[in-house]
Amino acid sequence: MKIFVDENIPVITVLALRALRHEVLDIRSTPDQGMSDDLLWELVIREGRLLITTDKGFVQHRGESHDGLLVVRLRQPNERKIHDRVMQALDQFSDDQWHGLTVVMRDAVQSVSRSR
Repeated sequence: MKIFVDENIPVITVLALRALRHEVLDIRSTPDQGMSDDLLWELVIREGRLLITTDKGFVQHRGESHDGLLVVRLRQPNERKIHDRVMQALDQFSDDQWHGLTVVMRDAVQSVSRSR
């Protein structure tokens, strides 16, 4: 699956996703690092990627056509907690289920919606 990880997703998660043979785009340490959310969303849409982020602002796009949006929203986030919630969500949904799916993972619950 083609995935874009926002800069706030741990490197251990990027490595784990690549080990699972996902095509992961991570723009840390590239000239695109720090790009605006609008440009990042355009890139994700153009390349047909699942976006994984902790930025709740992307939830505004849940009604649009997209290839998946996973937002991790934890009260006291740390690298391990974020990683665990990302991996849990990816285990829960198969690659072909992500198109149009928005999943918000919180500490103990999750919300799921699908764009039309």
